[in-house]
Amino acid sequence: MQIDGIRWYRNATRAILAALLLTFAVTGAAQQPERASLPLPPGEPIPEDYYRAEFVILERIIEPEAVNEKMSEQTVAPPTETDEVLWSVLEDGTTETTLELVPREELHLASAARRLERSGKYRVLVSAGWYEAFPPDYKGTPLRVSAGDWIPGAGIREVEGYITIDRQRYLHVGVHLNHWQLADDPQPALEEPETAEIPATATEEPAPENANQATASAGSAVVRADTLSAEPVPLELLTWIRETRRMRSEEVHFLDSPTIGVLVFFKKIEAAE
Repeated sequence: MQIDGIRWYRNATRAILAALLLTFAVTGAAQQPERASLPLPPGEPIPEDYYRAEFVILERIIEPEAVNEKMSEQTVAPPTETDEVLWSVLEDGTTETTLELVPREELHLASAARRLERSGKYRVLVSAGWYEAFPPDYKGTPLRVSAGDWIPGAGIREVEGYITIDRQRYLHVGVHLNHWQLADDPQPALEEPETAEIPATATEEPAPENANQATASAGSAVVRADTLSAEPVPLELLTWIRETRRMRSEEVHFLDSPTIGVLVFFKKIEAAE
């Protein structure tokens, strides 16, 4: 997606990333031997099509005013229902996941993540990897992501969404992430009708089950989380990522928007290893 007025900055950003990742490919990969600590019972053979999947989600350090993309006009679908969690940071700061994650220092992308943080231009929000078999025709369940700063009164974090992994002939990764911020010019809340004025035959739309189920208006991406507050905090979309990319084993892929990015890496684990 091309953004008027920011294309040059994104090209420069990608050039910095390319330089950092090239350095990592030359030095970091050579310094990291392949680990034998696979999450398999002793003596159990390595399954076919067995991979280590790695994801690093980054926030680019930039003032929101510098983003020229007008995302407040976009309509955002309600959150995808899923029980699988890649990385979810709760309000108290604790992290939830349904995966058996590899220690961060064992990840192939660990060195790249450290270099990006040291550049002063990025903040690492998620650094996660796990082992899993991805056979042909694999259809993965969406993996929920909730990271970044907590937005008080909204019940969500700045970066919300999900990631999917599928395989036909090749592995495909789909990234659907929203980057939220407080609305600068919040729309006035709709007035609630008095109970006496509601006809007996009228039906109401069911309320969201939890605070993470934000609803979007038909013509705007400004949402109000369903919280216990009498005046929910209005949010608006800063940027998003909507991209599906074909993966090649042992190649680093980068998917991005003006404010967030995702590094992806798959390593196929052979029986000989």
